[in-house]
Amino acid sequence: MKSLRWINYILILAFLTACSSGEGGPVIGIFPTATPTKSLPTAQATVFHAPDAKAAITQYLQAYQKNDFAAMYETLSKSSHEAITVEDFTKRHNDALNNMSASSIEFTVNSALISPYAAEVGYNIIYKTALAGDVQRDIITRLVLEDGGWKIEWAEGMILPELAGGNSLAMEYSIPSRGDIYDRNGNPIVSQSAAFAFGIQTDQIDPEMSGALTTELGRLCGFDPEYISDQIEAAGPGWYLPMCEGTREEAARLLSINPGGLVYTEYESRYYFDNGLAPQAVGYTQLISPEQLNEYRRLGYNGSERVGQTGIERWAEDYLAGKHGGILRVVSPTGQILSTLGQSSRQPADSVYLTIDENMQYYAQQAIEYFNGAIVVMEVDTGRIVAMASGPDYDPNVFDAENPNNLALNQLLADGNQPLLNRATQGQLPLGSAFKTITMFAALESGLYEAGTEYDCQYEFKELGEPILRDWTWQHCQDRIAAGQFCDTSDSTPSGLLTLQEGLMRSCNPYFWHIGLDLYNFDRKDDIAKMARSFGLGSPTGIDQIEEESGQIIDPVADIDVLNQAIGQGDMQVTPLQVARFMAAIANGGTLYRPQIVEKIQPVEGDPKLTFRPEATGTLPVRTENLEIVREALKMVTQNPRGTARWNLRGLQFNVAGKTGTAQSGSGKPHAWFAGYTLNAANTSQPDLAIVVVVENIGEGSDYAVPLFRAMVETYYYGSPQSVPSFGRIGEPPYTPTPPGGGAVVP
Repeated sequence: MKSLRWINYILILAFLTACSSGEGGPVIGIFPTATPTKSLPTAQATVFHAPDAKAAITQYLQAYQKNDFAAMYETLSKSSHEAITVEDFTKRHNDALNNMSASSIEFTVNSALISPYAAEVGYNIIYKTALAGDVQRDIITRLVLEDGGWKIEWAEGMILPELAGGNSLAMEYSIPSRGDIYDRNGNPIVSQSAAFAFGIQTDQIDPEMSGALTTELGRLCGFDPEYISDQIEAAGPGWYLPMCEGTREEAARLLSINPGGLVYTEYESRYYFDNGLAPQAVGYTQLISPEQLNEYRRLGYNGSERVGQTGIERWAEDYLAGKHGGILRVVSPTGQILSTLGQSSRQPADSVYLTIDENMQYYAQQAIEYFNGAIVVMEVDTGRIVAMASGPDYDPNVFDAENPNNLALNQLLADGNQPLLNRATQGQLPLGSAFKTITMFAALESGLYEAGTEYDCQYEFKELGEPILRDWTWQHCQDRIAAGQFCDTSDSTPSGLLTLQEGLMRSCNPYFWHIGLDLYNFDRKDDIAKMARSFGLGSPTGIDQIEEESGQIIDPVADIDVLNQAIGQGDMQVTPLQVARFMAAIANGGTLYRPQIVEKIQPVEGDPKLTFRPEATGTLPVRTENLEIVREALKMVTQNPRGTARWNLRGLQFNVAGKTGTAQSGSGKPHAWFAGYTLNAANTSQPDLAIVVVVENIGEGSDYAVPLFRAMVETYYYGSPQSVPSFGRIGEPPYTPTPPGGGAVVP
């Protein structure tokens, strides 16, 4: 019956279809004609697309790569926020990364399973660690839909699956001893060893032995014995006066004398010999600070190490620290070891050999010790730094908290003379008349001047109109006599008619003002500035092992700017290292070398990892004939009876050339400069050196810088200074010194 009923339905439908006569035609059939009705509208469906769950996880992991834990926390669900605070969330992730020594994170988001209100996303994460290799895991994370977006249901297993249930990571560290630093000849500058801290207990002083006490400690520590006596008297009885540190041998010698009041403490330390050789260049180490902790933990440090903070100690940290080893484990909440995720073995540290010569460095520090200033000694044909001294210096040993003399650290840090500043590379000063060397090159290269071009050098320079400028000879002898110093009366009269070479020899200000004004009037006002920059002034020298400043050379605007620049004054700022570099280039024929202070990096076994190689970085843009003209003039400065450096170089048995400078400081006495080089390589088989000396706020370059330059030349060829400057012996204070470290006392 059912099949028959379906057949009837089909026949009726066929009949109705057949009754249609076509479009617009009548419908013929047994049913009445229907009245057409209006058609119904098509139904419109609104489609809501689910948010991209992969994008939510990607955002979370990208924040993880940046250590932006706050941004990660913002992607979590409300229930996750209720379960963990942002502080605890941050700590858990930070601790995990530190314990893993994870230096970086890589990830790939793989798959997503989405329902209307929940999702699961899988991703692969790789922790690139310093000590445990790559730690890689596949993780699936749940998400919930909140406020129209996906939020992450966080669980501890998202860091690593092994951390689910409250487990944690622990690294067992294996730390090598820190590497040593040596001079070019293998003499130790810094080493891990036993050290002895020396001081004075004022209530134990034997009056009969007080002279021996101050003399012996003064010799060891580099202090003036009178300064030590003054400190004892000022402190009164019952106080401890920190002095310095020494080796076991030095301790034995002092104890054999047994002066009353001497106290010492032995401790293990990173010991800086001789109270710090080239301390501003070598630098110092300190315990890892809270601000540095995350950075070093990610590099594989456990956080208890001393690390380089400045200078070579900082630059060579990767070499000096060696390769830490470690075993990364998963630990249960009760401390049980559950598994090992990775491990590595430690590797010994490398040693650093510097280009400096211990003896040259020692006497350079002695020479500048009681001044604010710097001495730079550099091989002219290589760029090797033979000595780099900055005064006042400091004792890097006081940065060790285990050193009883560490109590002097606060006074060191507060010292207004800034002993931590490396004035050789970071001190920025006007160069004064030593800059006239560059002005002379600009004059010759302009074509307006020749070696024999004459100028009448008198007291006054009136070509500019007002103000009237005066030469250095105008007040020279009056100032020297008032200061109780000798004055050659020939220096108190005008220099008279001079050639260009003689103008440099006499350091005639009016002549160089005239050059500057000439260049300005011939629309060449930038010539001197351009020449200075081509000599390396106003930009870093390229020494990358220690910190340095750029200085500045600014293009002049007005004629007075050019005049100031022509004699090394105005807004000019240079560093002693920059000056040593261009003086070396003048000496070697025009090649600018990159200054370098590292000779080699030597592992415990095998060939050096890094060795010194001279690196030429530029050429002086001057013609050969002009270079020879200036070099001859620089010899006249030191050898001609009228040369400004001749008086304090008389009797020196070695040929040298250079230029004095007296730069107005704008605050007190001028800065004393001398920049020169030796000319003896052919006769001595020793490389020639460029030597630059600056003494701040002291007086004329010929009086203070030239004698220290001479001391360096004599040390190079004789082993120690042979002459006594007018202001006193090298290493003895010409005035009451400010004690290194500030002279801290404790009861």
